[in-house]
Amino acid sequence: MISKLKGKHFLTCDDWSKQELDTAFNTAFDLKEKFANEIPTRYLPDKTLFMIFFEQSTRTRNSMEAGMTQLGGHAHDLTADKMQLSHGETPKDTAIILSRMGHGIASRNCFYCIGNEYLNEMAKYSTKPVMSLQDDIYHPFQGLADLMTIFEQFGKNTKGLKVTVSWAYADTHSKPLSVPQTQMLLFPRYGIDVTIAHPKEFPLSKIIVDKALKNAEEGGGSLKFTNNMDEAFEGAQIVIPKNWGGFGYYDVNEYLQNEEASKKEMKANLEKYKSWICDENKIKLADKNV
Repeated sequence: MISKLKGKHFLTCDDWSKQELDTAFNTAFDLKEKFANEIPTRYLPDKTLFMIFFEQSTRTRNSMEAGMTQLGGHAHDLTADKMQLSHGETPKDTAIILSRMGHGIASRNCFYCIGNEYLNEMAKYSTKPVMSLQDDIYHPFQGLADLMTIFEQFGKNTKGLKVTVSWAYADTHSKPLSVPQTQMLLFPRYGIDVTIAHPKEFPLSKIIVDKALKNAEEGGGSLKFTNNMDEAFEGAQIVIPKNWGGFGYYDVNEYLQNEEASKKEMKANLEKYKSWICDENKIKLADKNV
């Protein structure tokens, strides 16, 4: 167990070693058990966490706020429209000010080609830890929660476990790539065999794919890709249907220079794949205990 985590930023699971992540998991399981048994865990009395949300949130916002209450601290629920951010205050200035007043900063900023840069800029100037509550590239707390659930269901020896993360049709806004990218970066570090399925117009970021392949090689897991949803479901022990936008289909500069046209094309591509849904027929292809 690693105890020297004080002050460490958490913007992506790759920021932390496997030993550091294991410390977080062990602590989380202990806190969860104590919470279930109504045993107080006020380890952060008089501590303040500033939460800055640039988008809507239900699960992340409330789990973080409830967690701080459970630990005896307080979470400030902030939105950009109620701060000087709406008047152009920089992430540098925001980080400097908030880190003088509290003990941690957590933020969600999923705007494409903006969010991750914004969080890294805050981390550069904050004297207190900065944590990502999701950006346009990563969603580290979601990744930890997903893997923790896998541990609960399958035990901590996950070597060879077959997990499929599949793009799925949803007639909503173009969601960021952060959830599937975090899963494919994290799961293979624990020996899990991950299959990513998506239509050809909805790939993930090549830069992140290359990082994930390296993580798989070092962690003993594997990572493969397919444009066939049925193939991905065959024999899978866990399936994670998830919609995401087609941002990875475009060169970043090309997308930014032609943003409106790219969005229209993305929407048109979405409508081609209404059959990409997780239904009873797909589940029949998976492991019987999926």
